[in-house]
Amino acid sequence: MADWRFIMRFIGILLLAEGVAMLSCIVPTLHFHDSSVLDILISSGITLAAGSILLFTNRRFTSVSDRRRAYLMVTLMWIALSLFGALPYFITHLTTHTFTHSSILTSLADALFESVSGLTATGATVFADVESLPSWILLWRSMSQWLGGFGIIMMVLAIAPRLGINKYSLYSAEMSGADNTGKTSIKMSVTVRRMLSIYLLLTILFIIILIVSGLQLWDAANLVFTNISSGGFSIYNDGISRLTHVQQYIVAAAMLVSGISFALLYDLLFLRFNRVRRGLDQFRFYLGLTLLAVITVIIGLHFGMSYNWQNSIRYGLVQTVSVITTSGTLIDDTSLWWTPINCLFIILSLCGAMAGSTSGGLKSMRILILIRNVRTLLHTDMHPGSLNPVRLNGRPVSQELITNVMVIFFVYMFTMLLGTMTLMLCGVGATESIGATTGCITGYGPGLGPSGGFGCYAAFPSAAKLICSFIMILGRLECLTVFILLTPKFWRR
Repeated sequence: MADWRFIMRFIGILLLAEGVAMLSCIVPTLHFHDSSVLDILISSGITLAAGSILLFTNRRFTSVSDRRRAYLMVTLMWIALSLFGALPYFITHLTTHTFTHSSILTSLADALFESVSGLTATGATVFADVESLPSWILLWRSMSQWLGGFGIIMMVLAIAPRLGINKYSLYSAEMSGADNTGKTSIKMSVTVRRMLSIYLLLTILFIIILIVSGLQLWDAANLVFTNISSGGFSIYNDGISRLTHVQQYIVAAAMLVSGISFALLYDLLFLRFNRVRRGLDQFRFYLGLTLLAVITVIIGLHFGMSYNWQNSIRYGLVQTVSVITTSGTLIDDTSLWWTPINCLFIILSLCGAMAGSTSGGLKSMRILILIRNVRTLLHTDMHPGSLNPVRLNGRPVSQELITNVMVIFFVYMFTMLLGTMTLMLCGVGATESIGATTGCITGYGPGLGPSGGFGCYAAFPSAAKLICSFIMILGRLECLTVFILLTPKFWRR
């Protein structure tokens, strides 16, 4: 019983934080003179009230350090945040009918889909015309991605460290990253605060750079919120295609930096080169893969689609960086691009950027370990008596970590297969099902066909949207956290 009281208390704290974030969206409403102040007050009021009730009715302070309970906490937290995060979209629909369909069931599915997509920094949307949305909804979409990109749970732990929970257990449950082994709760507390400081610094820096380039504060803030978080929501219907070439390159730089481990960025900033060496293998692999993919896409655009070299370089660079960091920001309607390029994009989004960044996907560290493990197995088959361990940054990788990576890879692929089949049973076409599952589980967002490029998921059946919402949460928690709850052993004492 004490465990449940503590879980409800912590969810209450998160809902209070979410409610305050919603309430802050009143600023653009007052500035642009929108007539939606009441919608903001209702949405934030309900969220703040629910958070207050959960917090003050569970005031008994207990501590939870068991990792099994941490898995349950994280899953329930993401569900609660997503449900209350859907309130702005649903209430706005009731007052303005912005959604494409009018039935309550479809509106609820749409609102939940948009909420989950925002908080998981996925970038898939049900809005065909985002420019018609009220200013506060646009800011809430952007802000939800900025909060979710770093992790609302991690942000609360960084700001309020004394909450009576083992931070490493909670971090491991939210991010089953390959770089978590060996970290203690004390180190995690310091690490989270450092990551948050880098996140804030990069956000402010790129907002200033975009303002200097000629953008207004409103446009610059929304763009940085959604791209530094590897989110991809846009306040324009055509992505970032209307920006100047310089501004598009600045956005690409923000996405590229967001794909680098924040711990590595912190060490680089403070010239801690001894620690920097520990992440160089993954960093080199991430940049090398990005460079190789950019060159491939540029060649494909020029020779496969007859784009001139200038446009091929710009489109290829910006869009490829967007894909590999799973940002989902669009510079062009990629649904019209050459099919081999779109197939490459699926592979790149599955790879993702560095572990410890805002990027989704499997993460480049896991891909690197998988590749080196295959190489080691092939070498062992040819030379049975030799010792050739998998190495990362010059050090042998433990068998436990290799097993962890292989299990996550298998679960990831199994989830994609299951998600694709389930969407097809809901009446979604095969190509769209593959694209939607990949876009949702990796956090990239855009799918294939009508849901790809500048399209949206509005035409999906309500059941398919709910399934996609679940897949997005699975991808954000890297599958294992949720699947552990489904095992009978989890519920045994």
